[in-house]
Amino acid sequence: MPIKIVIFEDNDRLRESLVALFKGMDEYEVTGDYNNCNDAATIARVYKPDVVLMDIDLPGESGIKGVFKIKESYPQSAIIMYTVFEDDEKLFQCLCAGANGYLLKKTAPSKLIDAIEEVIQGGAPMSPSIARRVLNSFQHGKSNRYHLSTREVEVLNLLTKGYSTKMIAAELKISFDTARYHLKNIYNKLHVNCGKEAIAKALGERIV
Repeated sequence: MPIKIVIFEDNDRLRESLVALFKGMDEYEVTGDYNNCNDAATIARVYKPDVVLMDIDLPGESGIKGVFKIKESYPQSAIIMYTVFEDDEKLFQCLCAGANGYLLKKTAPSKLIDAIEEVIQGGAPMSPSIARRVLNSFQHGKSNRYHLSTREVEVLNLLTKGYSTKMIAAELKISFDTARYHLKNIYNKLHVNCGKEAIAKALGERIV
């Protein structure tokens, strides 16, 4: 019996290419392909896919919400995120939602096929750069406890070294507003009100 696959991808050309890829192989059957995941729960319940390929940035509800809906509707489906996003925040949101794998769209078709076979066998396929991010999060256990992204750890580290917001922006080659945005997120996650409190907590708990 072929492996049943459902695809959620809003790039029509890419979605059609994926459908053509699997249609050329007897081991796979694409039971549905969609440009949004608004009806993901119903689709999963009706088609009972073995594997779902899910984009993140979709019109309407996000792919992350789609993962939640599918896992609630038909938890047996193995979901592989198939996306351009490499940031920690979206990665961990997807994994927490129940995603079984995370591949970047630059992944070669042969590697995508390997990933599907791996996830069917109970594995958790990830692009190398994504796997490194997951590993880093465990290696920085305390920062991960506060759900700080890799960029937020970098910003916090510079803050503890006495860098101002402007200096942080220059050092990381980001805009002043972006640096300020990261600092605001850091304060919220550490449950502090200002830079001095963030520095004290970071150093006291050896977060960085």
